[in-house]
Amino acid sequence: MLSGVLYALLAGMLWGLIFVGPLLVPDYPAALQSTGRYLALGLIALPLAWLGRQRLRQLTRRDWTTALALTMMGNLIYYVCLASAIQRTGAPVSTMIIATLPVVIPVCANLLYSQRDGKLSWASLAPALLCIAAGLACVNIAELRDGLPGFSWGRYGSGIALALISVGCWAWYALRNARWLRENPDKNPMMWATAQALVTLPVSLLGYGVVCLWLNAQQPDFAQPFGPRPWVFIGLMFTIAVLCSWVGALCWNVASQRLPTVILGPLIVFETLAGLLYTFMLRQTMPPWLTLCGIALLVIGVVMAVRARPTKPSIVPLSDSSS
Repeated sequence: MLSGVLYALLAGMLWGLIFVGPLLVPDYPAALQSTGRYLALGLIALPLAWLGRQRLRQLTRRDWTTALALTMMGNLIYYVCLASAIQRTGAPVSTMIIATLPVVIPVCANLLYSQRDGKLSWASLAPALLCIAAGLACVNIAELRDGLPGFSWGRYGSGIALALISVGCWAWYALRNARWLRENPDKNPMMWATAQALVTLPVSLLGYGVVCLWLNAQQPDFAQPFGPRPWVFIGLMFTIAVLCSWVGALCWNVASQRLPTVILGPLIVFETLAGLLYTFMLRQTMPPWLTLCGIALLVIGVVMAVRARPTKPSIVPLSDSSS
């Protein structure tokens, strides 16, 4: 039990780095960061795919199409929106919005899969949702009160919208990915992760080239192809790809094998807490009391939501009625 919790903690600490990356290279467009990160992941996946080529040959064309859709939605589009949101609103606000995923996913599952997995009572979810809404409000108020550089309501509002799109992308990814794994119990989860990383390579390579062409037209002074700080950018992309996209996923898979879901679910809060910790360490400041209250409300709300038990649909046996 303890080892599973430690693996989940390590995964959260690694995943929290994705909220800091855009702050370290704010002069790099979000699209370049996203395609660069997953280009690095695709290159890392090449030797892993070679080692696991026998298992990868078991996948059908439909499986590869599903892997491509998952990597587009859960990797490229998700990270473009998230990096843009962080640059527009600051990391704490975007981090807190992303942290609603442990509730968004059960709510979506409640709507889509209630007949199969049971239904969560909306009355049991309401207090959790109120706590999360209050926590998000506290963090937003704290960030607006302290002020953001170059603040404008249009830029801030678009950042909130992009963070919400990120939540939608990752929720769809989590539900569709879990559905594929349930439908293919004979497939190794790490092989499936390798397949997704592998299909990322051509997509991210094409995307990186398109972004470079766009930058050349829109910002001709932007150094091509790796920007004004090439070694910082390349090192950061490979670091995030290895630690977040690969090692973090591996640690979470191990935790998933060692912990029951009811315990594992709330532990994704470690990602939120790590992202906030790294952000304020980067700022070299203590979070204000209002932000701390928001964090506490968020954690309480997430734990309340994940602890809710679904009610299995009752099956009433048919009895022959004698006439």
